[in-house]
Amino acid sequence: MGKNQHVVPSKNGGWDVKGEGNSRASKHFDQKKPVIDYGRQASLNQKSELVIHNKDGRIAQKDSHGHDPHPPKG
Repeated sequence: MGKNQHVVPSKNGGWDVKGEGNSRASKHFDQKKPVIDYGRQASLNQKSELVIHNKDGRIAQKDSHGHDPHPPKG
């Protein structure tokens, strides 16, 4: 399983995709929709989780693309 990918607001405006634990962005975008699409594809490829943050830095959404050790029961 690869590094979780985080969609975060950039300090210089726009949005960044960062691998978990990385200090530098993997990719920068001016708008949120393309950065989410890029981050989702990266997390799919790495079988990891996509964590989408709001402008204030708080987590808005998570998408898991890896092996879930606690799948929903039903």
